[in-house]
Amino acid sequence: MAVCDEDELFLQTAFEGYVLPWDRFKRWVTCFCVVTFDLELGQALELVYPTHIELTDREKTNICYLAFPDSNSGCMGDTQFHFRIRCSPRSCQKSQFIRRCEDEVPVAYRSDPAHFYGLAYFRQVKDPSLPRGYFQKSVVLISRLPYVNLFSEVMQFVAPNFFENGELSLEAVCHDIDQWPYPEAGHTLQLPLMGNVLQPQMPSPKVIPTLKDPDIFRCLQPILPHIHLLWELVLTNEPIVVMAPSPTVCSETVQALASLISPLHYCSDFRPFFTIHDTEFKEYTTRTQAPPGVILGVTNPFFAKTLQHWPHMVRIGEMANLVVTSRRSPVIGHNPKKTLSSKPGIYTKYKQLLAKDKLIFRRLSKGNHPKRPPEVQNAILRRHMVELTQSFMIPLERYVASLMPLQKSISPWKRPPRLRPFDAEEFLTTLEHSGPQLTSRLKGNWVALYRKFFKSANFEGWLRQRRQEIRQKLELLHLEALGKADVSLWIKDKQEVEIVDLFLRIKEKLAGSVSFYPPVGHDVKQQLKAHLTTITNNLPVDLQFVLKNS
Repeated sequence: MAVCDEDELFLQTAFEGYVLPWDRFKRWVTCFCVVTFDLELGQALELVYPTHIELTDREKTNICYLAFPDSNSGCMGDTQFHFRIRCSPRSCQKSQFIRRCEDEVPVAYRSDPAHFYGLAYFRQVKDPSLPRGYFQKSVVLISRLPYVNLFSEVMQFVAPNFFENGELSLEAVCHDIDQWPYPEAGHTLQLPLMGNVLQPQMPSPKVIPTLKDPDIFRCLQPILPHIHLLWELVLTNEPIVVMAPSPTVCSETVQALASLISPLHYCSDFRPFFTIHDTEFKEYTTRTQAPPGVILGVTNPFFAKTLQHWPHMVRIGEMANLVVTSRRSPVIGHNPKKTLSSKPGIYTKYKQLLAKDKLIFRRLSKGNHPKRPPEVQNAILRRHMVELTQSFMIPLERYVASLMPLQKSISPWKRPPRLRPFDAEEFLTTLEHSGPQLTSRLKGNWVALYRKFFKSANFEGWLRQRRQEIRQKLELLHLEALGKADVSLWIKDKQEVEIVDLFLRIKEKLAGSVSFYPPVGHDVKQQLKAHLTTITNNLPVDLQFVLKNS
């Protein structure tokens, strides 16, 4: 990471040079949990490591129930999947240095203060020596970071080793992770683990991120003809249930859907694996109110009946023992007169607003031969979806940029000007000449899609982030204007109270500028410090003493 001046060097040295045991570990991982099956208790927490980590009873309960595949799944052997749960924000305190580091990566790659990600590695094998005749145990990595791909790789080393060697192997793994450097944007990291070295590349706002993006071509291949419909549903935060025969397929599909609108960050809740024991079960299954804008991944056929009031169901793979209802639902790609069945497809009444881009399907179908690797197919599809999202977002980015005050309106002696409010109707009038049709081949009702988007959590999250970025940009421009200003001339005809007020404002701005990204330039900081000296020298001696010690 580039260090601009002594202030940042001090922050980094303070953070990196005097780390306590487990400081580096907790940047990456909260803890490892081992969940076993107890004849009296059911799924029970056997171990938490490091042992000093405290989880709430609610967190422990959710981890226990989500650590095993649903009882209807019948998974034998080893099964990997992931889940996401609400958690207490108490342990997500970030130093100024960490906040600065996270500012340099895209929003979707920052730690989540409200959720834990759980990476589960479940083993079920026959064992006549045990009362139930089966060995059933799961090792779970718990983290606030959404690095599903990286942590899945980690678990392929950690869990089999734990099943063979027990708790001591977890201790060794945790000590390895405690040596990992902080994830810095744009860097390829060297992460030692059990005699191996993992080399993930950390994304930055200027690099296409690859750390956690799933293989959408593989995950969504059974429903690929409807990818544009899925994109609309995810973009507008529609409630979606994903029903799959295993937690692996289930969690991968949900993760693929949530990433479908990349580089736009999916701002609503999503649960890669959800069971009837989840503490939010009643919240998500009540019929007294409209379903929330959540993507739920389930494997238990019971949900076919419980969630039949949800507007959109995605089925991946055949599901045994499905509870068939009498409700008739249109089925995308199937006979709309059939009742809800276990056949793969998308069950929805949603009328797609944009037409399909048939060209992408022709490109992908030409690649269905051994000469084109699946990775290339995924890259083609991923690029198409990114370009579609960008075509949708570019007009919004352009409009929000127009709301920013002109630079000439920024005065060093006044507060930075504010961003004009977002006017949806005004924005829609710009689409005729600068809408997504300029960069996208898709035809359809773009205006209606924008109106749905404006009601979504994705829009609220995006606009909040853009406003924050622009406010900081205005602050930065204001600091630059203040740095270049002639303070000596300004203070000549000012009252002492006004001069002191300017001193305090400059000092406050200097202190707050440490967390800016992009960082405040070294020259600007030196100019502001020189202003403080100039102001102090023009005040009475007794007041100079007070200000120097304030």
